[in-house]
Amino acid sequence: MPPAAAWLLLAIDPGRAKCGVAVLDGASRVLLQRVVLTGDLVTALQEIVAIHPPAMVVLGDRTGQEAVAEAVRQALPAVPVELVDEHHSSLEARRRYFAEHPPRGWRRLLPSSLQTPPVPVDDWVAVILGERYLAQRG
Repeated sequence: MPPAAAWLLLAIDPGRAKCGVAVLDGASRVLLQRVVLTGDLVTALQEIVAIHPPAMVVLGDRTGQEAVAEAVRQALPAVPVELVDEHHSSLEARRRYFAEHPPRGWRRLLPSSLQTPPVPVDDWVAVILGERYLAQRG
């Protein structure tokens, strides 16, 4: 296996309307994260892999997984795809979002569990899925 920094993982949080996408290296460093419309996923993947060619794709195992897996296999036929358990990943993504973007003003007085992030956190879910995969594989 190549050095951890040279090996790239593409992680996708599938969804019917939008998908979270993240690229991590073998040391779990996040190189890219974004939310894309599911209909634009193939185009986005082509742009991403031109810059960050992955050795592996991991995909969340819940909502919209079948259609997204098929799109990924068509766009990246030579790259293996594995499913990752998404259990509680959305809650973890909300916590990570607020850790990176702490509420300001009067919102900082509210517990983050009572707040909704102002933007979709599907990209954070993708990061978490990638980290889970890397942690499982050692």
